[in-house]
Amino acid sequence: MKTNAGSKSLFLLLLTLALLGLACQTLGFGTPTATSALDPIPSKTPTPDAIQPDSTSTPGATDIPPTPVVQTEPTPTIVPISMEMQKQVFQDLWEVIRDEYLYADFNGLDWDATYQDYLQRIEAGMDTADFYYAMDEMVYSLGDEHSAFLSPQTVAADEQEYASGHDYVGIGIWVQFDPERDHALILLTFPGGPAEAAGIKSHDIILSVEGQPMTDEYGSTVDLLLGVEGTPVTLVVQSPGEEPREMTLNRGRITGTLPVPYQVVLTPAGKRVGYLVLPTFSDSSIADQVGAALSEMTVSEPLDGIIVDNRINSGGYDNIMASTLGYFTDGLVGYFTNRSGDQALRIPRRNVGGSADLPLVVLVGPDTASFAEVFSGILKDQGRATLIGETTDGNVEVLWGYNFDDGSRAWIAHDTFKPVNNPDADWEREGIVVDIEAPSYWGDYTTQTDPAVLAALDLFDQ
Repeated sequence: MKTNAGSKSLFLLLLTLALLGLACQTLGFGTPTATSALDPIPSKTPTPDAIQPDSTSTPGATDIPPTPVVQTEPTPTIVPISMEMQKQVFQDLWEVIRDEYLYADFNGLDWDATYQDYLQRIEAGMDTADFYYAMDEMVYSLGDEHSAFLSPQTVAADEQEYASGHDYVGIGIWVQFDPERDHALILLTFPGGPAEAAGIKSHDIILSVEGQPMTDEYGSTVDLLLGVEGTPVTLVVQSPGEEPREMTLNRGRITGTLPVPYQVVLTPAGKRVGYLVLPTFSDSSIADQVGAALSEMTVSEPLDGIIVDNRINSGGYDNIMASTLGYFTDGLVGYFTNRSGDQALRIPRRNVGGSADLPLVVLVGPDTASFAEVFSGILKDQGRATLIGETTDGNVEVLWGYNFDDGSRAWIAHDTFKPVNNPDADWEREGIVVDIEAPSYWGDYTTQTDPAVLAALDLFDQ
């Protein structure tokens, strides 16, 4: 049965489907409990060292890949459920969408006719796997490209990964497989890991692992980086502007949180600018790491400006976004809006080393998604930041998660975001529009040669 709105425990999360294949979510569960998220399934999702595609992808969606899951334990097998349970889950899911879905017209879909269609199919008889596929298909038919249905097995795998955090055996890199270029981008290295010790850096690319190209008939081979602690793995790595090199590393246990890389860079005129990378808003340590980085960069002398690189940030939790945002702005910044009304988003001030007042540039691009887009858009809307890079794709629908009695879960578009100074802006349709175009590909440049970073440094000298 459906839980009423008063019993929902909510906190907003926007991920670009790193764990769930859905970006931007809010968590708080019941039967079915509401949770919330904001973002479409990305074409490429960064993962620690490797990914193991899940068997359940969105039906008919050629641009949406299977949910990536860090390869730890085998995906649980499907537990059969009765027709009676199928009908109950279907009824609850259909009613949740009827009552809670962001778009009251269901994007032109006849929702009553949809009910009759799927009820007849269930009563005609289908096994459990086909039922879960059908529920995913029904949600996908809404056409928003964000909402999705997850089987209990996928939910269990996702929660196991989220609960375990980064605790695995590999070489200590956060990678994003790029099928168009047949290589894996190294977004970050984990401090103290084998990759960092071997001199592998962010912006490097992996061309092959154990002699196998990154793309074969089975998809990416990046999962070969995982293995038994102490065992060797050979890969071919290329740094921007350099020749490929073969390296053999011993796998090690990787634990801890994603780092927030930072450094002080100089403009052509010699101004001190703090540069930091926000990898995600799904790691609870991010806001505190940003504060520590700002403090460290201003301990000896002040900064003249700050660059926040949001180009690999696919979203996360709203409270982490809000805490991080507080270093750069404060007060009422906008509203989460749905069929029932608006909810204000107010940001508390967390000024460190003058961060709330210093000139600010935010770098964005195609992989900036969900709450990373909201973060960037708010800073532009507040007049706090100049945006440089490439206009984002627009993934700012907030998804709420609903749990059902069989253990399945639906992520349903429930809210969108409305900035306080430009309430008519449609970030979902238009994306977050940059002020200065500076396209760049993560694997083609180092921080020192990156066109977007260089454009930012030039701006600080004007």
